[in-house]
Order: sequence, then C-alpha cells, then structure tokens
Amino acid sequence: MLPSAGQSSLTPGAFTMYSELFDAIERGAGGWVADWARTALGEVVSGVRPVAAVSHPLGFLCVPVYRGGDDGVCVHLWEPGRGQAPLTTSPTHCHSWDLVSWVLLGGLRNRTIQVEDGADATHRVFQVRSDPDGDTIEATDRLVRARVTATTEHHAGERYSLPAGIFHETVIPDTEPLVATVALGNSRPGTADLSLGGLRTSDHRVTRHHCDRATTVAAATTILNALTDHHVPG
Repeated sequence: MLPSAGQSSLTPGAFTMYSELFDAIERGAGGWVADWARTALGEVVSGVRPVAAVSHPLGFLCVPVYRGGDDGVCVHLWEPGRGQAPLTTSPTHCHSWDLVSWVLLGGLRNRTIQVEDGADATHRVFQVRSDPDGDTIEATDRLVRARVTATTEHHAGERYSLPAGIFHETVIPDTEPLVATVALGNSRPGTADLSLGGLRTSDHRVTRHHCDRATTVAAATTILNALTDHHVPG
C-alpha cells in the first residue's frame, strides 16, 4: 500500500524510495509523486539534501536525489537557458539501465530510433563510460544507419518507460517553456551506455558541469513554484 503524503517514507533517502516511487508511478498516483517531488526539492533548497545539479549534454539539468546500488532517482528540468552543456555526438543514445519516468510538468516527445548495420552508414556507435567527473566517449568499429520508427508524446500526469538498450531521442517542443520529470533508473547487467556520433569523430572526454549551490537551488525552486502554480494530474 502506498503511503500517504504525510508519512515519513516520503523523506528522500529512505531505503524504499525507488520501490515506492516505482509503485506510485505504475499505479498512476500522480499526486503522491508530486508530493514526493515537493519534499525532495524542498530539502535541496533548504540544504538538508546537499546535492549539486548537473548540466547534462542532452539539454537538461539533472538534480540527483537518490542512489542505492543499481537504483537511482533524479528530477530532470528542461527550460530555455538551463542545461546547455555542449553535445559532442548526437542526441540519439541508449541507456544501460531501464528508465521509468513520470512527467511532472509540461510535455515531451520520445523518438524510438532503429539502427541498422551495413552500407550507407550515417553514424558511428560510441560507448559512453561515465564517472563522477564526466564521460569518456569511445569510438567503436560499428557503423550504422539510423531512422525514427516511432514517436510518442507524454504530458504532465503521465508515465513513460524505456528498457535498456533501445536507441532513442527526447524532444522538447518549442511550445513548452518548462518541462520536469521524475526519472527512475535501474541498471541492467551486460548492457552499455551508447551514443551515435559522426563517422569521423574520435575518442574524447566530456566533463560534466556540476552547478553551484545558487544554480541548483534556483532550478529546484523553479520546479517547486511551477508545481504550486499548476494543477498536478493524478
């Protein structure tokens, strides 16, 4: 049974955080997920949870909230002027972890990409090896063609998921001034983080920009204010 908004298990850092959020998202309990986000982000603002947002190369700010073994929970924010780290490959990538996400605010599109080996290649496959300071982007010998096979739209109050190993792109429509999601990741053994890049792109290193406290608090406050101003479905 899911706890109510007033119970202590909403406190970020509880060992059941991932499973409780997963269950809430699967049940469509949007109000519960929004209450959790308010609590988590409020602790970021107050300093109870001393985390630093990360400017992600895919165009969003990631506020890491929880990591326990193979499980992780983050809040992602897309907003003009935020999270604009340079992208050295392409937006097409696949995770080494299963994604389950809940859209808190705004809407986004997910494009599923099929990659095919053979002649007339348009991209090289790169393996991404991440550590706390950044990403090592390693070129592989695999050359592929890429094409969009499906596009789905997801709006505030909706769940979406993506298994590990599926190439995709996240697209934020120009009409969306602010998009925020709760993202759950569960690592899958034997899979790798991959990205598509240029045919002639070589190995390189990308440093993740860890935001200062003021920028982190500003991002968390932006989401909190938007959650207050907008009705949260579910």
